[in-house]
Amino acid sequence: MKFRKLGSLEVSAVGLGCMGMSHAYGAPADRKEMQELIAMAVDWGVTLFDTAECYGFKESPSDNEILVGEALKSYREKVVISTKFGNYFEYDKAVDGRVPLRQDSRPETIRRSIEGSLKRLQTDHIDIYFQHRPDANVEPEMVAQVMADLIKEGKILHWGVSEAPEEYIRRAHSVTPLSAIQNRYSMMARWHENLFPVLEELGIGFMAFSPLANGFLSDAYKEGCRFDPKTDYRAAMPQFKDGSFDENRTLLSLIDDLADRHHATPAQISLSWMLNKKPWIVPIPGTRKYFRLKENIGAACVEMTPEEVAEIDSALDNMEMSEVYGGIPLQNVQKTSYICNR
Repeated sequence: MKFRKLGSLEVSAVGLGCMGMSHAYGAPADRKEMQELIAMAVDWGVTLFDTAECYGFKESPSDNEILVGEALKSYREKVVISTKFGNYFEYDKAVDGRVPLRQDSRPETIRRSIEGSLKRLQTDHIDIYFQHRPDANVEPEMVAQVMADLIKEGKILHWGVSEAPEEYIRRAHSVTPLSAIQNRYSMMARWHENLFPVLEELGIGFMAFSPLANGFLSDAYKEGCRFDPKTDYRAAMPQFKDGSFDENRTLLSLIDDLADRHHATPAQISLSWMLNKKPWIVPIPGTRKYFRLKENIGAACVEMTPEEVAEIDSALDNMEMSEVYGGIPLQNVQKTSYICNR
């Protein structure tokens, strides 16, 4: 396994996103199998494991942290655990199966969250603690100060923010330096590339979630695939709608051609493209399958030249493709002012 830095934190070049084992991708997977898969990831050199306090289901809202904690307790000194605070699902307010997602990053809430995460993850510290989304009612400086206090207390070692704009990143970083941001990023979802200059300037890493566009770019699905709308978010994702495979035929053909050229798989091409763009980008694809885990890890060995990456970017810039899932709408983040005006 190759390694790279998120700020000063060294991690495996490819991490493992654990959310889908418990949340959003159908009914929760078999617990024993997922613990064995996580252990296998450690054996194969993965050191970065990502979860969050809100990954679960109504009966066990933080189930994924419990799973990850149990799976990694024997490997704690070998791994980097990433978890998140500030998001929660209001299961009692669900309408037509849609559960509202709200934000709460008040200092007292963060304090409760860190204690809960430490207990569920069976550890005395979190390696990198992310604010899951900005909270419209809490300024970034206040959040960053709580992070400074938690670092001083040894409860977290590093921190980051997810899905935050440049102003928020700069203001938070000025109080307590960020090690990473964690944002959606793939060949189909490139809107966060506008943050690359500020990340370069401030020395902040980028953990890329959904790097395979929720699996669409893995070559695992074909036209007509169906998902359970009660348990699987993919049922409503635009890239899986009828006709989307035709809309994305040019993109999928490009990836197939690159896979042939590099003797790699489509998933490995999608991951290696971002790995070869910047040395501080770390994708965290999720999976429930051993062969997909091994495939994703192998992407770190696929080399692309800067010229080839630039050619791919140019092709993507000028390519027609379907819409892609951008996440659950947030309930209390205002479009024009996510915090109090200053």
